[in-house]
Amino acid sequence: MYGDELSERKKSILKAIVESHIECGEPVGSKSLLLMPGINCSSATVRNEMAELEEMGYLEQPHTSSGRVPSQLGYRFYVDQLIEHYNMTNSEITQINRVLKSKTAELDQILLTASKLASAMTNYTGLAVQPKRTSVTVTRFSYSYIDPRNFVLIMITSLGTVSSKHIRLDEGRDEDSVSRLCDALNDYAAGLSADAINLAVMIKLESAVGDDAPLIGPIIKTVYSVLSEYDGGELQLSGISHLLEYPEYSDTDELSGLLGTLERKDEILRLVSENESGDVSVLIGSESPVKVMSNSSLVFKPVMRDGRVLGVIGVLGPRRMDYAKVLETVEKLCESIGEVIGTGSEDSRALNPGSSGAGSGGNAGIYGAADSGKTAGAPPGGAGGTPGGAE
Repeated sequence: MYGDELSERKKSILKAIVESHIECGEPVGSKSLLLMPGINCSSATVRNEMAELEEMGYLEQPHTSSGRVPSQLGYRFYVDQLIEHYNMTNSEITQINRVLKSKTAELDQILLTASKLASAMTNYTGLAVQPKRTSVTVTRFSYSYIDPRNFVLIMITSLGTVSSKHIRLDEGRDEDSVSRLCDALNDYAAGLSADAINLAVMIKLESAVGDDAPLIGPIIKTVYSVLSEYDGGELQLSGISHLLEYPEYSDTDELSGLLGTLERKDEILRLVSENESGDVSVLIGSESPVKVMSNSSLVFKPVMRDGRVLGVIGVLGPRRMDYAKVLETVEKLCESIGEVIGTGSEDSRALNPGSSGAGSGGNAGIYGAADSGKTAGAPPGGAGGTPGGAE
């Protein structure tokens, strides 16, 4: 296993350098190290150990006259082996409980609220993701009849979510017509992905509803619009301005490339959608397949229910992010969301002050790149024709 060649003294020195650099953002010299607790050796020994750590690839020297900074390998070893558990304060835990557990909104709003909390609590950029999917279906159709020109089409998806669309009709229909329409949808369209609802299916639907056949085309467009929301995925960001607070993003070209990738969303959605294990993931620098993130780190964790990923909460920041605090924040937010939506997980536990999360130290493999996904309210449906439309 990598890192076996490091003595306990080298590990102590590397840990001190990583944590000092995270805090101040400056190269760390031997004189600074000697003032830190746990470093009990001569200045000559410290310098020699730092030089050897650099030769091994765990440290880098930005300038010949400066101290050292952690390399990507140094950060990875720190996250896997040296990190200590961050204990949230009572006020931080209370804030998560108060904000998230008071929400009764749709899942996308709960995720967005969590990303805002993640950003506010860590001072980095928070991410809320509803991942890309290719096989979401409507498992059951229902309706609520209002009057001859209005009814609500209710769709329960294979993810367990519910979507409702208000359908307006140009020509009046009695409740029996709406009931037949709903029965036909359950007989021929339930359980089918958007791609599978083809012309043959629509012909069966039209035959089943008889004189109400003109309703089928516009209603299926409404179904398509609902399924496409899940299939396409969604990425919402909170606290992008925090990136400007770190010198790592002072290069305007690099920052522009990163912001452009976040705006386009596809690469990030594809990246986080690959993690279906339910574990927290940490991608450091070039471990991410997204090239413009070579100076950044991304920590994210799926929100699971019944073995399916409902969403992802993450934090994006510089490579020298405060990993201990970010990891605990993401873990706690996902736990709290799980309680709000009812994940049914045996691991879901109440957020009480003093409760523990990832453990302290010795986290080999838990946050490794191999674990991270590298191995690492809906818009109008566009219905037209005989129905006046869906909203």
